[in-house]
Amino acid sequence: MSANPSLIPPGSSALDEETARAELYGVLSQLYYAVPSAELLAAVRVAVTEAPADGAFLQEPWQVLVGATRDLSDAAIALEFDRLFGGVGKPEIYLYGSHYLSGFLNEKPLARLRNDLDGMGLARDDAMSETEDHAAYLFEVMRYLIAGDDVAVCNLTSQRNFFATHLQPWILQLCDALGAHPQARFYAAVAQFTRAFVSVEAQGFDMLE
Repeated sequence: MSANPSLIPPGSSALDEETARAELYGVLSQLYYAVPSAELLAAVRVAVTEAPADGAFLQEPWQVLVGATRDLSDAAIALEFDRLFGGVGKPEIYLYGSHYLSGFLNEKPLARLRNDLDGMGLARDDAMSETEDHAAYLFEVMRYLIAGDDVAVCNLTSQRNFFATHLQPWILQLCDALGAHPQARFYAAVAQFTRAFVSVEAQGFDMLE
């Protein structure tokens, strides 16, 4: 997970839209991959929360996320991550697409994903312990498809197809699960922002058709 987000306010005109999209995917990738680093949480706590124009769709969920980060300590957020996603055996909340698409881990959705990644010349880093259908990995792939230099792969068509096939069919179920979990406070806010962001993405891709 290599994103190093500057945490621009949603809707900011300071960076172009594509850079903003890539950075937000990077933020989500880091938040779902592991206990958020002190550096990332510190950056979120001082992030600007006001969009330059009233009515920006992502402004309110971003404010909720920044507020939750400010209200909770690093230790409390780390404990919440471990309670929701860690532990021995079955986690409270699954972060894998195969679970939501098939009811099982390491099933056909993962095989299809690996095939599509191979077709784009992408492969999981050996240092990553999670399977490719982990939410963080999928967000990181989207970040790459937006910000990468290989125009044969990193283009809007690839983004739309990957999003529609491997994220859109299940990611809102993860958001629902987090939003309903009694122990999710910080990650309920993360889920709220995730829902808003992927909704914006889906609308944007629909306009390309």
